[in-house]
Amino acid sequence: MKSNPVVHFEMPYTDSARVQKFYSSAFGWEMQGTGPEMGNYVVAHTAETDENNMVKTPGTINGGFFQQSAAAGAGTSVVIAVDDLNDAMKKVTDAGGKIEAEPHEIPGIGLWVVFTDTEGNRASMLQPLMK
Repeated sequence: MKSNPVVHFEMPYTDSARVQKFYSSAFGWEMQGTGPEMGNYVVAHTAETDENNMVKTPGTINGGFFQQSAAAGAGTSVVIAVDDLNDAMKKVTDAGGKIEAEPHEIPGIGLWVVFTDTEGNRASMLQPLMK
């Protein structure tokens, strides 16, 4: 059986500076805010990370924080890596899930799309760029 690993987590925030200070202080994470061009996303390095923002230790993941809004949904979300995003989207819908928007490219990372599972949980899938 092929595995589609969880490669990233996401959580909402209402105050960027506050969330960055909290996770940096409480857990020692390296937090990096982005600008409006990236939706004011906050990247969280939870483990030793290389120059391509990939974790160096197998079994660890990094994450990020998105600005909370009605459109973005609420709650923690995971990102699942897939080999073929179109195939994975079809499998999600065939299994009873719903694709929430058109996929879009995250520069330097890959193609990404949000879905909702049969229980109403928000998650997303990423087809990483081939290096």
